Amino acid sequence: MITHDIIIVGGGLAGMRAAIETCKTADTALISKTHPLRSHSICAQGGVNAALDWEKDPWESHAFDTIKGSDYLADQDAVEILCKESRDRIYELDHWGAIFDKTHEGKIAQKYSGGASYPRCCYSGDVTGHEMMQTYFEQILKNNIQIYVESFVTSLLVENGKCTGLTFIDLKTGELEIIRARAVILATGGCGRTYLRSTNSLQCTGDGMALAYNVGAGLKDMEFIQFHPTTLLGTNILISETVRGVGGYLLNANNERFMARYAPDKMELAPRDIVSRSMQTEILEGRGIDNEYFLLDMRHLDEDLIRGEFAQVYDIAKSFGGIDALKEPIPVQPAQHYTMGGIKTNIWGETSIKGLFAAGECACVSVHGANRLGGNSLMEAMVFGRRAGIKAVEYSAKHNLGNISKCIIKNEMHSLLNKKEGEKPSTIINELHTIMWNDVGIFREKNKLKNAFIKINELKERYKSIYIEDDSRIFNTDLTNAIELGFMLELSELITLGAINREESRGSHYRTDFQERDDTHYLKHAIAYKNDTDIRFEYDNVTITLFEPKERKY
Repeated sequence: MITHDIIIVGGGLAGMRAAIETCKTADTALISKTHPLRSHSICAQGGVNAALDWEKDPWESHAFDTIKGSDYLADQDAVEILCKESRDRIYELDHWGAIFDKTHEGKIAQKYSGGASYPRCCYSGDVTGHEMMQTYFEQILKNNIQIYVESFVTSLLVENGKCTGLTFIDLKTGELEIIRARAVILATGGCGRTYLRSTNSLQCTGDGMALAYNVGAGLKDMEFIQFHPTTLLGTNILISETVRGVGGYLLNANNERFMARYAPDKMELAPRDIVSRSMQTEILEGRGIDNEYFLLDMRHLDEDLIRGEFAQVYDIAKSFGGIDALKEPIPVQPAQHYTMGGIKTNIWGETSIKGLFAAGECACVSVHGANRLGGNSLMEAMVFGRRAGIKAVEYSAKHNLGNISKCIIKNEMHSLLNKKEGEKPSTIINELHTIMWNDVGIFREKNKLKNAFIKINELKERYKSIYIEDDSRIFNTDLTNAIELGFMLELSELITLGAINREESRGSHYRTDFQERDDTHYLKHAIAYKNDTDIRFEYDNVTITLFEPKERKY
């Protein structure tokens, strides 16, 4: 049996930043179902927000933009921490060798992103996530942190209310292994692959959220799913928001810059929920091209800018869409992009289970509320990954390794490998994708949501009789896909039920039958707990410090 003081699940930005912190004083290991440099964080293009010059752009301005963008559902104490600490995290990354774009004066360059009142988005061309990940990984290597790569975590182990470790399948051997630890930090990312169209990598199946939920942790605000307005038609690869930040236009079938109808002051740089909803409205009213997409026009921008600052966007359009962005506009459509909800934590990443921490997209500290601003997720990973690491070290120093009873170790692997007949998981996942996109998407309505809830529960019943054809042990992707499907069904049910219960429109959650925001009844967080085979909801008040809720206009 493997033992460590602290085990961190997930090799993206939040997980690596937590590991860099914990390794200073604790025996630390990082476990990931992919190599860390294949984690989804590496796909981030646009940049990372930080108010660097507090005389021109005080942290309070960043905080207000974030809280307004969240439609006032973000917890403002957490937002204050995010915005106050962001400057230090950027300078730290810069000093570790990250190559940010710089001004002629040698300062870190910054530009506008959606919903921002000031250009505070730091960037490295349009491969910011890649640059940040490489820099953090260098620190991981420098500190000799143990990494269990291609290791798929299947369950958390909890004894007497304390998290004492986890089980995982070593994909290279097919063996089920156990790790004992004083503390576990979850940093496994979002659950975007529950949707038919998503910018998320294939590994974003909500593993950490489901693992925590299944051992009693609360999941917070799961109904809030962000849809990104500009993804490449067909593949749904992300086309960075910062293309619009430097002057890219969105055009409908009538060749109109239609955002003038919806956000006349911000136009294409309105927050993502507003732009996505506007595009869907245009489609419903017959002004979408072929009823499904729009054009992102960069042709009027400087060629050196496109080939330099947006080299990856240019290459994606060329390689995956056959589009030369210098000569023709890029066809784009909305797709699922980010999970605002997640494992309920406090500002130090602590969950309701002792010894279990969470950070990054799988967690909900709530700095994003009902809608995340572009550039804030990378900073959240940095700030709260570090804070979770600090608190995990404090906890592990006070607690011994816990006991692990063999009777609590669930062996999903053997039960699936031994079944010889049933339904293939692929048919269930295809149906789940369609249900979530059509009925729990950009626009939501009571009857569709209830129908989705019924269908998802039917899929959960069918899931009990699935089988996999591949009975091999080494790199059995049929097996891991089947387990991931179980996670996604669990989370889809919570997303849908949360959307049914929230009878208002706020941020990314838009109910066509309740089109107004209702602060009287719904200025609160919904937290879901697993109660045997049922779901129990509790509600927390939103923490308000500096900014009282008011109407959100752009």
